[in-house]
Amino acid sequence: MIRVVLVDDQTLVRQGIRSLLELAGDIAIVAEAADGEDGVAVITRERPDVVLLDVRMPRKGGLDVLRELQAANALPPTILLTTFDDDEALLEGAKSGARGYLLKDVSLEQLTDAIRAVAAGGTVIRPAITERVLRGLEHVARDFDALSPPDALTKREIDVLRLMAGGYSNREIADALGTAEGTVKNHTSSILSKLGVRDRTRAVLRALELGYL
Repeated sequence: MIRVVLVDDQTLVRQGIRSLLELAGDIAIVAEAADGEDGVAVITRERPDVVLLDVRMPRKGGLDVLRELQAANALPPTILLTTFDDDEALLEGAKSGARGYLLKDVSLEQLTDAIRAVAAGGTVIRPAITERVLRGLEHVARDFDALSPPDALTKREIDVLRLMAGGYSNREIADALGTAEGTVKNHTSSILSKLGVRDRTRAVLRALELGYL
């Protein structure tokens, strides 16, 4: 069972997401919070497998929650939820440790797929917002360390990156490419090393910036 904490200031949104996820047999919301201040306390207490975190909330927004938990080394895999097409929030969230970003109008299948992917170590940047990410990268400065220029990626590493950007886990990438999971892990390590970044989210952002995706 994937244990989820939901942090959103809108009661109807929380009720709707909870009702939807009750239809998924392998995902359970173990706790909720109505603002970021309470969200930090609940997440720290529950130590969930995945956090669904609203970007804009009273008292403390989602980005502030990310930064506080990241600074305390207590940030679980987190998906940001928003009703806005907000490139800057996506980029800042990724830099602050978020594993994914979804608009609140996603389907149940998209939401559950994203939760499962992030719980398995993947990254979720939905294709519907990829173009906005690319546009955002044109005017939002990158403020994390990376090699410049990076070492060139091989064709297979680019294949892995594309699937990584889609939120697939190492096992799912291995199945898609017809190779071993250990081989995918090796490719992932090579990608991080060549791009000079420390995690999969930054690898995806750097790859978008460089035109690999």
